[in-house]
Amino acid sequence: MGDYGHELWFGAFLTPGADGRHRLVRQAALAEEAGLDIVGVQDHPYQPAFLDAWTLLSVMAARTERIRLFPDVANLPLRPPAVLARAAASLDLLSGGRVELGLGAGGFWDGIAAMGGPRRTPKDAVDALEEAMTVIRALWTPGPEVRLEGAHYRLDGARPGPFPPHPIGLWVGAYRRRMLDLTGRLGDGWVPSSGYAAPDELGGMTRIIDEAAERAGRDPAAVRRVYNVSGRLSRVPGAGFLDGPPALWADQLADLALRHGVSVFVLATDDDRDLKAFAGEVAPAVREAVARERTPAGPGPAEAAPAVAPPAVVLTGNGRLDETGRPRLPKRDLAALTPAQQANGRRLVLIHDHLRQELAQIRDALEQVAAGGADAAAMRSMINQLTMRQNHWTLGTFCASYCRLLTTHHTIEDEHMFPMLARAQASLAPVVERLEQEHEVIAGVLTALDAALVAMIEDPDRLDGVREQVDVLADVLLSHLDYEEEELVEPIARLNLDI
Repeated sequence: MGDYGHELWFGAFLTPGADGRHRLVRQAALAEEAGLDIVGVQDHPYQPAFLDAWTLLSVMAARTERIRLFPDVANLPLRPPAVLARAAASLDLLSGGRVELGLGAGGFWDGIAAMGGPRRTPKDAVDALEEAMTVIRALWTPGPEVRLEGAHYRLDGARPGPFPPHPIGLWVGAYRRRMLDLTGRLGDGWVPSSGYAAPDELGGMTRIIDEAAERAGRDPAAVRRVYNVSGRLSRVPGAGFLDGPPALWADQLADLALRHGVSVFVLATDDDRDLKAFAGEVAPAVREAVARERTPAGPGPAEAAPAVAPPAVVLTGNGRLDETGRPRLPKRDLAALTPAQQANGRRLVLIHDHLRQELAQIRDALEQVAAGGADAAAMRSMINQLTMRQNHWTLGTFCASYCRLLTTHHTIEDEHMFPMLARAQASLAPVVERLEQEHEVIAGVLTALDAALVAMIEDPDRLDGVREQVDVLADVLLSHLDYEEEELVEPIARLNLDI
């Protein structure tokens, strides 16, 4: 237990009443304008007075540009996980990578049964949630058709996709031991509410999650702690939790961040004034208090900026990146950082590994198409017993999906991660500028690949043109990812930045 070093997020937990539909959309925009980081919406499909959570989140996404969104938490018994996976990935794509996925095993079983859902025992509910997490992640992973046979859910040849442009976190609403254990083993986040888990109960619950994570070979810091809170903002301090002026709120929330690793505080409120006070007075004070307690990195060699700005990025004659002008900064030893900081830095590598795996999938698809073109019998035994033309369409569809994923990943870096790095450490500015320039080059390579795919679909004999463009993409992208990791993993870890 303790501070896991995550970036602090603050958000609003809005009641999705149908009679307040106009207010809800306005408050999502207000939360963004006020500087909050995330909006959560409860999901109770059996409640006739409530709007459908996914419909509401989609409208909120369309009316905002930066703020993250998540169901807090999705009612799994009434949301088939395969459909939920596609819904979450779709909204993540449409919103530019701003979705997290809260998951609940179910409750209010009379209401669920009234809607035609299952009535599960506590054991079955936990088992079903574990199966659902497997289903969701399988459909977010590029690869062949998925077949899973579970007691509650099954996939019989479902094709993965669409693929979210950022690693969507599976945040589990959990209170009892088996659910907490599941969260530690498999979850990306834990979402309790103060009405069901008081602050003095968090320590014991956190301990169960941490121990389960360690038994599973995971760093406990891999599980982000999200806390739905409610309280009363007033001038006079009261006797309870979050009952008093903003300074009292800040002290209590900072204590939870430092003692129990809570890094996301989501305030249940439908009041504009409370929302603004939480964003404008409480959140900055918590961030400042936590920053004071975290060990700051002193000035060192990494602060010395190169004297020469990087030159424009170009491709060489053989389609490779010209690497000669890349700025490189001195680095500190990663081993000297805390495990939580090291894990934070490794997240960039995990994201990049996802892109590397998908690039390998494109190469595999190319080889399957080439083999099918030479042997009609082998072609017929390929993916889904497709014809030659369908094989070309399969390759084209996969490449198009990958290109969209890669482009969105780079857009998120350009608009979020890179500016944050440059603000946190001025000497990184030339590196950030170089990486942004390389993103432009990669965008041009993707455009050329798309043109080659169109030509191949019209003329199957033009496979070599696609192969040439995939080779160029591989050379350029892998070089870029390696450079980005060499220069950014250490500062991301050291500066406790949340990418």
